Amino acid sequence: MNTHHHSPTDGVRLLLLGATGAVGQQVLRQALADSRVVTVLAPTRRSLPGHPKLENPLTDFTTLPDDAFYWTADAVICALGTTMKMAGSQAAFAAIDRDLPMAIAARARARGARTFVLNSSLGAARSGTFYLRIKAEVEDGIRQLGFPSYTVVRPSLIDAQRTESRPGEVIGLAIARMLGPLVPRRYRPVKSDAIARTLLRSAVDPQPGEHIIESEAIGG
Repeated sequence: MNTHHHSPTDGVRLLLLGATGAVGQQVLRQALADSRVVTVLAPTRRSLPGHPKLENPLTDFTTLPDDAFYWTADAVICALGTTMKMAGSQAAFAAIDRDLPMAIAARARARGARTFVLNSSLGAARSGTFYLRIKAEVEDGIRQLGFPSYTVVRPSLIDAQRTESRPGEVIGLAIARMLGPLVPRRYRPVKSDAIARTLLRSAVDPQPGEHIIESEAIGG
């Protein structure tokens, strides 16, 4: 085991969760191209295309070993997420969108990670719908872990070419694109690559304390 304490001046070791999703794919692409990132650790269920900077352990996430090498990172970006339809039940949805990010965050924090960046959702609130309540609960759960730098990004509808079609989202995007300027900026769809840039910026140039970036502040 390498005992050298990794200092951020060497470049960032980034743990990326959800690398196969719409936003995660963009984070992966940008992080691999970013000279400030030395290694991207991206545990996934199906293998990713190889890259010299990428470590891609395959896991189904059903068991999370405490001592896996890939929990040791300077910064974590969590872009994990599913839909109620894909998860199949509220319990399964909560397990993926809340419990899994919290369990991984706890392991990374225990191994010395100092920065956590969470892709959450517009309107995350304990008083919201089931979906928005789960988002608020994961925000709170990770907050309790005491990362020196913690950023929550809350995008509106994500404007991305998805592999699986989500009819409600397609209609929502079509209406939102049509109304465009009439829609308050916070509710306009945001491009997945813009969300990814915001997540990555918060991970490679972490500011101390907690930061909430609402949808209208996600840069182009």
